[in-house]
Amino acid sequence: MTARPGRLEGKVALITGAASGIGRACAEMFGAEGAELALTDINLAGLADFAQQGRVTLEQDVTDEARWREVVDAVVAKFGRVDVLVNNAGIATIGNIEKTTLADWRRTQAVNAESVFLGCREAVRAMKAGAGGSIVNISSVAGIIGDANSVAYCASKAAVRLTTKSVALHCAARGYPIRCNSVHPSFTQTAMVEGFIATARDPARLREGLARAIPVGRFGKASEIAAAALYLAGDESAFTTGAEMVVDGGLTAQ
Repeated sequence: MTARPGRLEGKVALITGAASGIGRACAEMFGAEGAELALTDINLAGLADFAQQGRVTLEQDVTDEARWREVVDAVVAKFGRVDVLVNNAGIATIGNIEKTTLADWRRTQAVNAESVFLGCREAVRAMKAGAGGSIVNISSVAGIIGDANSVAYCASKAAVRLTTKSVALHCAARGYPIRCNSVHPSFTQTAMVEGFIATARDPARLREGLARAIPVGRFGKASEIAAAALYLAGDESAFTTGAEMVVDGGLTAQ
């Protein structure tokens, strides 16, 4: 029996924030499905195991405009093109409108929203020069519904949601074979979410309460979010652009 080719066989995927969480899950899943990988993170040491597997790993501060150009150019130089970009790198900032500082606000927008703008811009530049491709932006349910204690985070993820749609419409209008979609997880078992929970006075109580708020009664798994990104990255979603894929255990259905 002939083995089934991977769903991303022959594609080159650039994934940011790949050292942990959803980014790592995307890297593992995309690699298993045949993609050539270029993985970036500000924590280069966290990518060491991928480097040992022969994957391309690059240190990247996603808020650095010049570094974005360097990273994309390096991937094109290595593989000849970029077929998929997963804009995954992000931070979680807790604070309501009265307690959030301007510095916190600006840092959150820079990492979560401006980096997506920069990544999309560089990906479009590279993809339109080749055969096109797919951009997958990792947003959040916090980009769809509000949360009183995450004003900067909500704003940043809402920006990702509508940046995605604008990029999708631009590429379609110009006739570029480039799709752009967003993924919106709710609470997922990642180091970032655990860090948020650890700031609570009673972490165990908060974790239980958050799980209860999700209709299916549990946190998501990073692999479940990566599976949504995989669909959007591959050719199965060829007619899907400007869409928001919600992977939230029913949270926003309430």
